[in-house]
Amino acid sequence: MSLILGAQVMMALDTSIITTALPHVQRQFGFSPAGLSWVQNAYVLAFGGLLLLGARAGDLLGRRRVFVAGVGMFAVASLAAGLAPNGAVLIAARAVQGISAALAVPSTLALLVADYPQPAARAKVIALYSAVIGAGGSVGIVVGGMFTDLLSWRWGMLVNVPIGIAIVLLAPRFLRETQPQSGRWDLEGALTSTIGMTALVYGFIEAAAEGWTAPATAVSLILGVVLLATFLVIERRVDQPITPLRLFASMERSGSYAGRILIVGATFSTFYFLSQYLQEVLRLSALQTGFAYVPITGMFFAMVYVVRPLLNRIGRPMLLVASLVVALAGMAWLSRISAGSSYFPDVALPLLVIGIGQGTAIILMTQGGVAGVEPQDAGAASGLVNVAHQLGGSLGIAILTIVYTSAAGSADTPADLIAGFHAAFTGAAVFFLIALALAVVMAVVSPRETQAPEERASSAPVLASAE
Repeated sequence: MSLILGAQVMMALDTSIITTALPHVQRQFGFSPAGLSWVQNAYVLAFGGLLLLGARAGDLLGRRRVFVAGVGMFAVASLAAGLAPNGAVLIAARAVQGISAALAVPSTLALLVADYPQPAARAKVIALYSAVIGAGGSVGIVVGGMFTDLLSWRWGMLVNVPIGIAIVLLAPRFLRETQPQSGRWDLEGALTSTIGMTALVYGFIEAAAEGWTAPATAVSLILGVVLLATFLVIERRVDQPITPLRLFASMERSGSYAGRILIVGATFSTFYFLSQYLQEVLRLSALQTGFAYVPITGMFFAMVYVVRPLLNRIGRPMLLVASLVVALAGMAWLSRISAGSSYFPDVALPLLVIGIGQGTAIILMTQGGVAGVEPQDAGAASGLVNVAHQLGGSLGIAILTIVYTSAAGSADTPADLIAGFHAAFTGAAVFFLIALALAVVMAVVSPRETQAPEERASSAPVLASAE
């Protein structure tokens, strides 16, 4: 379990480890604001877009084998990113990091689920896994801030190299290989989903930079919608789809995927914009900015030990609703920041509240995303959990960048910056509000769903005994 969680931490960290270093990277390589966003999105889009293919690769080739290959590629790509001589090489290396993570990550949850068949033990492992994913983004900001101030932003990339080598060497000794399955790759589904999601996010980024009427914006958005619709048609018709649509038949699972997109979109975007607010308005250093996220990071991990007793007292549907109410309250509080705000209490306390609500919700959404799946669908279900996570991060930044630029304009004055940050955090609060509405619908509809006896037996104990 330690090896799997270690790999998950490494790859979750890289989603955000460069966040506090973005001003330094921009100055060093001369990125435009739109170009700078691709330092993040090249990783996130490649990661999220190819996760389904990575899940299928684990099913067909053996999950340990694909896991080790992905981690090895990730280490090599991290070395290239850390030594990048220019911005183009950095973005390319970040994309390869994302591809590598897409191979490795789907196997992590599938291997954990296979190693812990008992419902109580599985629930504890899933809760810990959820905390690692949920906290990875904020821990990455802390670590990135330390490297940027004390050494160089490049060490945020280079640190992955020895970790990756250690995992590659130890995995064959401690991880069991799964039996490869026979089947087809469904490359058509992989390509249409990957290119479709990339085009959609690119369209939103172009809208922020050039406006909604720009040809590139319209073409990208239309292409994204058409390709994603084509992806659904392909998955419905092929014998062995990369994403079995039966996974969406359960409101619990489909609601968990959609809710995760919204929750991660809100949280990841908050990290992105709050890091700029802390450095550009409050004038904190990169190191101080990293440590500014300790409250939310601590709450992510603390929720692992709190969720189980709360579930026993009030049940999963009500706990999910309550957690999103708390997260919404924290985000609404954070949106009230101004030029005269101070870190404590105006930032620290809202982050604490957000961490409590989001940390609880992400655990419940992870459990819901794999609840009741058959062993042959474990890789696809865990892949969808991670697809939703990465898609939420990239879409969140793209959409809220539009909100930010609409309010901030050219961002020439502190007042412009504050207007932009206020609008972005308000937009993140709207994400939580939509997720809350979805959770209410799930609470009403899910109990009415007719489940097969074997699904009730496999999913209910996991939810009832979650950590």
